[in-house]
Amino acid sequence: MTAPLVAIIGRPNVGKSTLFNRLTGSRRAIVGDEPGITRDRMFGEVEWRAHNFRLVDTGGIVPDDEAVIPANIFKQASFAISESAAIIWVVDARAGATPLDEEIAVLLRATGKPVYIAANKAETRRVEDEAGEFHRFGFTVVPVSAEHGNGVGDLIDEIFEEIEPQPEEEVPEEREIRLAIIGRPNVGKSSLLNKLLGEERVIVSPIAGTTRDSIDTHLEFEGNKFLLIDTAGIRRKGKTTEMAEKLSVIMAKKSLERADVAVLVIDAVEGVTNLDANIAGYALDSGCSIIIAVNKWDALEEKETNTIYEFERGLRQAMKFLDWAPMVAISALTGQRVTKILPLAIRAYEARDRRIQTSRLNRFFEDAITQPKGGTAPAPVKGGFSRLKVQFLTQAGVRPPLFILFTSGGKAGLHFSYLRYIENRMREEFDFFATPIRLVERHKTKGKKGGA
Repeated sequence: MTAPLVAIIGRPNVGKSTLFNRLTGSRRAIVGDEPGITRDRMFGEVEWRAHNFRLVDTGGIVPDDEAVIPANIFKQASFAISESAAIIWVVDARAGATPLDEEIAVLLRATGKPVYIAANKAETRRVEDEAGEFHRFGFTVVPVSAEHGNGVGDLIDEIFEEIEPQPEEEVPEEREIRLAIIGRPNVGKSSLLNKLLGEERVIVSPIAGTTRDSIDTHLEFEGNKFLLIDTAGIRRKGKTTEMAEKLSVIMAKKSLERADVAVLVIDAVEGVTNLDANIAGYALDSGCSIIIAVNKWDALEEKETNTIYEFERGLRQAMKFLDWAPMVAISALTGQRVTKILPLAIRAYEARDRRIQTSRLNRFFEDAITQPKGGTAPAPVKGGFSRLKVQFLTQAGVRPPLFILFTSGGKAGLHFSYLRYIENRMREEFDFFATPIRLVERHKTKGKKGGA
């Protein structure tokens, strides 16, 4: 059975994300003193005394603000409230009740759902006593300190008094493709995610840097389960002056570390930039399979014709290290060719998990590396010529595929061009589609007589 969903809501800067991190035992949500850092919904799991529930953290509710971002935050919070079995309303016990809290209380009473007021920042007995004023809203009040953990257990106990606890069940591991959507700010990552999902699960805005956290969303497509990760737009280091923007880069990199496939979104109108290449490098360093989605292609087609070959030529020149990554020209706004992305991701996921039978690998080794009569050819090395020879090849891992080349006869390492040759041949032979291949050298030396 699906665990019940509990929503965390409240006005900005009362500690919702800190409480979310405390309850889930993670650092998934960005926290800080700057108001409004959380803008989208963040999901997590809470385990407590053999029971669990799902938790969703929302952006700070600002219902009377006409700005684009606050209006969307309120919309996202409303979605979370409608889907939840219970609500944790976080308030600032030190600040006391505010006029905005009065408005939120009216909104929550109208839902008819169980509401628990987490009177946060109650680190002292005096503040804890003052939190009693929130009882006038007619909900259960629990003084807590999300930062230090005080009262959090009491809060969870109160919640499980109302919602039906679900014991944690052992379920067989099911394949789920973790797909990260990455790119510079304002290239259309959230619009692409919404188009893939067919609903507005994340905020879409023309304001650069709207998404700050990494948002996980589940999706099923043709029998395949996806975990979609919409990462924050990565800015150049010189541009990350605000604390939240600096943390966004860290969170985006962490998202890539847990992703299987990364969709690198590039702005067709602006073209390929150095920052695009840097972001692609982050994905490659994380071992992700990579698909390049050139967004806003409809806007480019309005200006020019027959540009796709020229664009790809320039892209490959700027990102020579990604010559194996497929490129698809899309429009997240109109949905043009967006349907091609998930099938490509499925194929890439299967490739990164592929193990090559030793017999096939041996045949490949004989055809691609050894001489026709069975002898091994000297391989080009760093700094010139050598008697270095590749003796054999073995697969040591997957996700991404890892191969070890055992060499002998010289001390210098293999030349990068020779390693690239082997990598390209392996990609052709075994269909390692959209997937990096790791090649590691191991040098075998002859032991001295009588040595171990």
